[in-house]
Amino acid sequence: MQSDDLRSLTDTALPAIAAANAASLEELRVCLLGKNGRVTMLLKSLGGMDPEARKAAGALINLAKTQITDAISARRAVLDEQALAQRLAAERIDVTQPPRPDSTGVVHPLSRTQEELASIFATMGFAIAEGPDIESDWNNFSALNIPSHHPARAMMDTFYLEAPKNAPPPVLRTHTSPVQIRTMLEWAKTEGLGASPAPIRIIVPGRTFRADHDATHSPMFHQCEGLVIGEGITLGHLKGCLIDFLRGYFGIPELPVRLRSSYFPFTEPSMEVDIGWNRKTGELGGGADWLEIGGSGMVHPNVLANCGIDPRRFQGFAFGVGLERITMLKHGIADLRLFFESDVRWLRHYGASPLTQASLHEGI
Repeated sequence: MQSDDLRSLTDTALPAIAAANAASLEELRVCLLGKNGRVTMLLKSLGGMDPEARKAAGALINLAKTQITDAISARRAVLDEQALAQRLAAERIDVTQPPRPDSTGVVHPLSRTQEELASIFATMGFAIAEGPDIESDWNNFSALNIPSHHPARAMMDTFYLEAPKNAPPPVLRTHTSPVQIRTMLEWAKTEGLGASPAPIRIIVPGRTFRADHDATHSPMFHQCEGLVIGEGITLGHLKGCLIDFLRGYFGIPELPVRLRSSYFPFTEPSMEVDIGWNRKTGELGGGADWLEIGGSGMVHPNVLANCGIDPRRFQGFAFGVGLERITMLKHGIADLRLFFESDVRWLRHYGASPLTQASLHEGI
């Protein structure tokens, strides 16, 4: 192999690469550096040379290969930049243009459900309470009478954050119940010590977090809990409150509601809340079947004591429902993951008009 031949190869290849488009650049790469390319074949021919000639020829061929490889990479970068510039020019959006007439926004079904619950419970005298998404171990577990061995505390179920030194790690709250603890602690410092204290009557809608994800579970989801604390509060008050709420929300005046014995660490007695439905058709309020809708119970005396409230004087009840769950049942939505996919078609179908107020309390 003559060095002049190699120089001729590079003198021909480099200008061709510099002028190539995307398609011809790939053809040149294969022709020069591919499995049977000209440079590749020259490298294969080194095996038949004596050592001294192989050393000199190998250096020249590798230099030519490096020059060609660098030229191809540089040309490809230029072509990619040109393609991106053309695409940006073609897809440019003039943000100063007025909005399209058909781009009417809608209220997300979860937001509308929260508005509807606020409307219903407002007529019963409930206020809305809120709290942080990151909670202490005490507020999220211990104050609620949840023991250290409870499955809810497992790493596989709960998102723990970095722990302060010599302290339990904070968590992304697994329920909105910590807001109940915060409310009772504050109440015990003020109203709870009076002769005739004003009762607690709150609902707590908000985000919660658990390590779970499938068609009916999400790592981030929404709950709404209710809490009533006062003197002379009974199980009858809880049942009447839940019946009015569920019949008002689903718009079924005679919706069957039952309380079924269960267990929660923070209530005693504890009850699951079921509503009547038809298993075959999915119709709510019809048929002889029952569908679990949430949990409830009388606030455990230990929880009251943990918050500085005398359980011999005060009683109360609490309940909780998953907002996604009751929204899915009301609107016939089969997959919880659709709530968070931002599909505009889905939002337009299930969303509510922002000009329509949520007002479901007329029948309560």
